[in-house]
Amino acid sequence: MKANPPPPNSDSWQESATELHEQLLASLGEKVVLAPERTRRVFVNRNLRMDQIEVIGFDMDYTLALYNQPRLEALSAACTLDKMIARRGYPESLRQLPYDARLAIRGLVVDRDRGNVLKMDRYGYVGRAYHGIKPLSRPERRKLYREQLLRILPSHYAWIDTLFALPEAVLFAQIVDHLDADATFAALSPEQKSVRYSQLWADIRESIDEAHRDDSIKRVIKSEMASYIVDDPDLPATLHRFRSAGKRLFLLTNSGLDYTQAVMSYLLDKRLPGYSSWRSYFDVIVVDAKKPSFFTEQSPLLALDADGKVRGELAGHEPPSRGRLCQGGNVQALDRLLGLRGDRVLYIGDHIYGDMYRAKRASVWRTAMIIQELEDELLHQRLVEQQLQRLESLERTRHRVEAELRYAQLLGRRLRSLAQADSQIRPPTEENPGTTIAQAQLMIRTHSEAMRAQLRTMDDELDHLEHEIEQAFNPFWGPLLKAAAENSRFGQQVEDFACVYTSRVSNFLQYAPFQHFRSPRDHLPHERVY
Repeated sequence: MKANPPPPNSDSWQESATELHEQLLASLGEKVVLAPERTRRVFVNRNLRMDQIEVIGFDMDYTLALYNQPRLEALSAACTLDKMIARRGYPESLRQLPYDARLAIRGLVVDRDRGNVLKMDRYGYVGRAYHGIKPLSRPERRKLYREQLLRILPSHYAWIDTLFALPEAVLFAQIVDHLDADATFAALSPEQKSVRYSQLWADIRESIDEAHRDDSIKRVIKSEMASYIVDDPDLPATLHRFRSAGKRLFLLTNSGLDYTQAVMSYLLDKRLPGYSSWRSYFDVIVVDAKKPSFFTEQSPLLALDADGKVRGELAGHEPPSRGRLCQGGNVQALDRLLGLRGDRVLYIGDHIYGDMYRAKRASVWRTAMIIQELEDELLHQRLVEQQLQRLESLERTRHRVEAELRYAQLLGRRLRSLAQADSQIRPPTEENPGTTIAQAQLMIRTHSEAMRAQLRTMDDELDHLEHEIEQAFNPFWGPLLKAAAENSRFGQQVEDFACVYTSRVSNFLQYAPFQHFRSPRDHLPHERVY
């Protein structure tokens, strides 16, 4: 006799349905994971309906092309030092400094005049700061960055908001420490030191820019592509999935055609049938886009031939041709060329300013941010999951104990007022055993002291937990997207300007191309239950 199928709400029914669904998708050549691994999920700040997205645009570097970050940082630092030593008179001894990638994460701020590197929360509070590689104490941080309004002006400060910029911050911190150890430098006045620190930053920036302009860095990458570019086998299938769902694709990169050709050929050529080359995946390819000015200025959009020679300016909407090559341009010109309809466009990039912020300010494009570090962040978060849960539990308990202590203090003040008004406090008798004001004051003091001791114990444990958690992420800076209990400045920018964010483009392959990404319900403080 055939067994009855399990009821629809049972676990066994759900397991059977999931297995059947996956078998069906596999038979159709589709890859959709019903519950993606957390490190490969797409996280949502604002609702995004992919069925309403008609066109998807991509940045290249750190978006479609992910880099082997340790190798690239070491290469960038070496090329920068070559320029500094050969052209700006810095000593050969700088080559001996051991490059420590942990000294920089995205979202930091370089104080050029003081030789400091800072991490801010979303309110601009400097919770961590280093002079060179030496931590500044809380009194030092307060004196420098809290006693007067902190204005982050480009002439005095620099943002570290891209992965390409991390070697600049690391070199600055290490060379500041190297300078401070020199007796001649130590004898300089504070004003003279400030000038040297600021010049050091300018020299690092100019040197690394030169290394990019003269292809010192890109030449090595192109010759050893497998060493520097992460080969993501799911990337071609992800782009194909989007195209198969009827979406048009464009590439928008600041890189030149030669470098773009090399990188994209490595990632996409000969990967899938039906695509003669990497250009076949895209309707329009824009190189030398010069973002963020692409979103703010009106540079002409130029047509290129297959050899990269300019054929003329594209004046408006032209008949579509797969793999059209363009150079420069502006967001309005690209909209006209593709016949774009505002919020029907999803743009995917990695640069919080050049991609996310400017795209939001200059258009109504939807945005997705690629945060390559997110996979490591989520792995570290998993390692300290118990500590995070304990931290939240302690904070809720502390909130209740503090409220109770404040109430006890209010009662204590009231009792003092009563005691001053009543000069005749009678002790209790057998006939009247009630509690006197003095006894009530003693009870409240005893209870308050116990609560203060409890708070001190909890504060010690909270400090220990916070230190343990932050050390699990980065011993210098803690988590990328958090600063103590607040969002870091970088984390807040991600929340403000990215509709969704994830660690790599191919994570979209885990979802259907018509996925409705729904943001979690947000809560104001008055809506939270403690």
